[in-house]
Amino acid sequence: MSTDTGTTEVVPDVFVRPAGARDTRAPAPAAVRIEGVSQLFERGRPAVLDGVDLTVEEGEFVCLVGASGCGKSTLLNLMAGLLEPTAGQVEVSAKRPALMFQEPALLPWLTAAGNVELALRARGVGKAGRRAEALRLLRLVNLEGQETKRVHELSGGMRQRVALARSLAQDSSVLLMDEPFAALDAITRDVLHQELTRVWAEQRLSVVFVTHNVREAARLGTRVVLMGSRPGRIVREWKVTFPQPRTIEDSGVSALATEITQELHKEISRHGH
Repeated sequence: MSTDTGTTEVVPDVFVRPAGARDTRAPAPAAVRIEGVSQLFERGRPAVLDGVDLTVEEGEFVCLVGASGCGKSTLLNLMAGLLEPTAGQVEVSAKRPALMFQEPALLPWLTAAGNVELALRARGVGKAGRRAEALRLLRLVNLEGQETKRVHELSGGMRQRVALARSLAQDSSVLLMDEPFAALDAITRDVLHQELTRVWAEQRLSVVFVTHNVREAARLGTRVVLMGSRPGRIVREWKVTFPQPRTIEDSGVSALATEITQELHKEISRHGH
């Protein structure tokens, strides 16, 4: 990767494949496979998604970016099984993928550990093992010592860490994240980027991460997928091979974010957002 300051050129560390180009590599095991998916919510209205094909390989960290209303969250909800596609197929290797939203949605009358234990209980973990597992997961997201605090005693970043631990409590190999850090300040978000990439690597997860923040996508993803609008479809993708850990200030992250932003602006101009 070029380290020239201020460069906007993305070189060998990033592989770009235009939409529609055929990938001739042998297929890898898929964590998520989406084939020909379309989504229509009302008759007579334009489709939200049309003919979407996307494969997420095991262990990938795929970031979905695009303009508001392009169907990113709809696609994530299809992966989560919260919606049924109007047409096409959605296959997820995990029996029940874990899902994390922008809002942590913690129960305020429970402690941090209690919120995680609730997810373990729903999974069928016995009472004897729930406490120990909740404490382990809170340590995993660097919340050791915060187990007995209630929601109002936790900062925004801590609440999102508890939400991440609760998602991990579902014991799924596939983690779906819908703009989980959008409401956080820049410093807290930066810390959580580090934590998330560490947990992703340690737990060997397959992650699909929806974001409006192009630089966030360039920092986190092993692949960045750009969605177009009206109807939602995949128009371009970038396979990112420069290693983690990365920082938001890295020249490679900056260069890739610049290129993705330019393509996003073209899509926005094309559809009059």
